Amino acid sequence: MSTPVAGTRGPALLAEAARYIPGGVNSARRNARSQVIVRSAKGAYLEDVDGKRYIDYHAAYGAILLGHSYPAVNERVIEAMEDRVLFGVGVTEGEVELARKIVEHVPSVEKALLCNSGSEATFHALRVSRAYTGRERIVKFQGHYNGFHDSVLLNIGTPRELLGQLDPGSKGMVKSTLELTDVCRYNDLEDVENVLRREQTAALIVEPVAHNSPGIRPLDGFLEGLRELCDRYGTVLIFDEVITGFRHHVGGYQAICGVMPDLTTMGKAIANGFPIAVVGGKAEIMDRFNTHPDGDVQFGGTYNGNGMGVAAALATIAELEDGTVHEHLFRLGDRMRAGLTEIAERAGVPHVVSGYGSLFILLFMDGPLTSYDDALRNDDALFVRYRQELVRRGSFEEPLSYGRSHISYSHTEDDIDRSLEAAEEALGAALAAR
Repeated sequence: MSTPVAGTRGPALLAEAARYIPGGVNSARRNARSQVIVRSAKGAYLEDVDGKRYIDYHAAYGAILLGHSYPAVNERVIEAMEDRVLFGVGVTEGEVELARKIVEHVPSVEKALLCNSGSEATFHALRVSRAYTGRERIVKFQGHYNGFHDSVLLNIGTPRELLGQLDPGSKGMVKSTLELTDVCRYNDLEDVENVLRREQTAALIVEPVAHNSPGIRPLDGFLEGLRELCDRYGTVLIFDEVITGFRHHVGGYQAICGVMPDLTTMGKAIANGFPIAVVGGKAEIMDRFNTHPDGDVQFGGTYNGNGMGVAAALATIAELEDGTVHEHLFRLGDRMRAGLTEIAERAGVPHVVSGYGSLFILLFMDGPLTSYDDALRNDDALFVRYRQELVRRGSFEEPLSYGRSHISYSHTEDDIDRSLEAAEEALGAALAAR
């Protein structure tokens, strides 16, 4: 795979963006070390403002499941734009159909509400859990990203010297809110039980597969153990399936592992890039939201249930229902992970190839990888340089530490094989530069 030539329009546009937008981008992690200024995207490919094409494995942090501008989704969205963008009163037929589909497919969900982002969904899930239990404290896990609000924006990319301490993700966070959050080690039930035994905990929120940590799968019995501990101590169990929901299975990862949470949050892949998110769960908890006549927990949002997001979600779910999409994604994911393992072995570098289903990541470290602190052994400099070399060769994986990569339904075996060729070249170049 050839290396794209340096462009001319991209740097100028970045400089102009910085004049009007703080830092030149509208979300912090978009300010990557190898910047691509995208003009268009179709299927599995991005094209930048200078006309260079990239096989896209970033996929908008996993929101693109089927492929960019996927016809079946876009057609349904265009139809919705004609007469049902947003009303702000009552409920639409599409909202009812989408909620029914979610309840039908996601095993633990008895009722569902729509909002617009994963952070909104996790915020609402934690608030209703506090109301339901009459408690304030929550548990999250080191290395997991559960949204941008103060209760959970902490202990994400924590350096080794701050492990075991509260590590806020931003200035301006409320200290008293931070102090109500306990941070546990993923895959460590003893650590979780020590906290739940000591504290009156309202909710425990967990990514069932720790894709932000990066790509760590639950050990046998871990999720089952969380369910048992939450039952024992009266704590609401929340599965944050914003990444895993719909990407791994139309019923979420819970449909694969068989563990039923009390509440589930979903987003990203549910609508193939259109903004929509879901909080759903047991009826007795969901009915506490004041969308219900007897509810006492506020739930609102002008854009909730907007016609385009609903249409995109319905179209995406329709594509997933016969299992063809997930069979393709898992097959290509296995092909990519196996190929990366062979490449790293030939290069003679320490490596762990992690991920699940359509997600993959090549880390430069010795195993095992069972929790976030293990991931701190990764050779960060080599990781970023390798990703930069990939981008130069037209294979786009985010050149930031621990950035997971995603395969979409539009990728082909040929895309994977050409990307593996680029990976071997990129790793060789990164090692030579080091």
